Amino acid sequence: MSNKVALITGGTRGIGKAIATKLASEGYHLVLNFMRKKKDAQATKEELESKYGIRVHIVKANVGEIEQIKALFAETEEEFGRLDVFINNAASGVLRPLMEIEESHWDWTQNINAKAYLFASQEAAKLMEKGGGGSIVALSSLGSIRALPNYVAVGVSKASVEAITRYLAVELAEKGISVNAVSGGAVDTDALKHFPNREELLESAKQRNPAGRIVEPVDLAETVYFLCTPGARMIRGQTIIVDGGLSLLAE
Repeated sequence: MSNKVALITGGTRGIGKAIATKLASEGYHLVLNFMRKKKDAQATKEELESKYGIRVHIVKANVGEIEQIKALFAETEEEFGRLDVFINNAASGVLRPLMEIEESHWDWTQNINAKAYLFASQEAAKLMEKGGGGSIVALSSLGSIRALPNYVAVGVSKASVEAITRYLAVELAEKGISVNAVSGGAVDTDALKHFPNREELLESAKQRNPAGRIVEPVDLAETVYFLCTPGARMIRGQTIIVDGGLSLLAE
């Protein structure tokens, strides 16, 4: 099988689907993980297979559970026998002010966003090493370096994602695996609907962005894809900010 294989967590909608679409257009076979909405996942599978002539395998898994992570990668190996790209996209979290965060909120957010990334990358590395290497890219957000309203639990988890990226990049380099992260500005996806100040965030991003518009999922997808190409082979452990220059502005 000549086609490369990519596994994308949370890959059936939003930013994950945009990344899946880009990789499919470049000839990748795909493993797309989802946790809910199997009907949507099936629709994404059928859409990408019919449009791009590639194979898509969908897997339901809660990446907050280590055993389900291991099963996800075992199924990937069984289905395709290889893995070239792992995109850590799945994310969740409790959006509340700092003084309202409870232990269960904290644990859920860290497990899905940070713990899952570390242990999924271990499994990805085992498969990639058999094929001579590969690429890992994680999705982060500007809340990792800025204090956003109601974002403390998620922001800290994304800071962890960026730190984990640096450690993975160094320790997996000898296996021929490059590791980076992509951090987006305000992107209008289903996830943003949970923000109590969604409309304010989007309008502010649109009005103030030097690029003249908000970031779209395809913008992140293009950067993620680039980091998986030979042209990015010497970019390691970096977090690339894709926000149209918004974070460069003084408050």
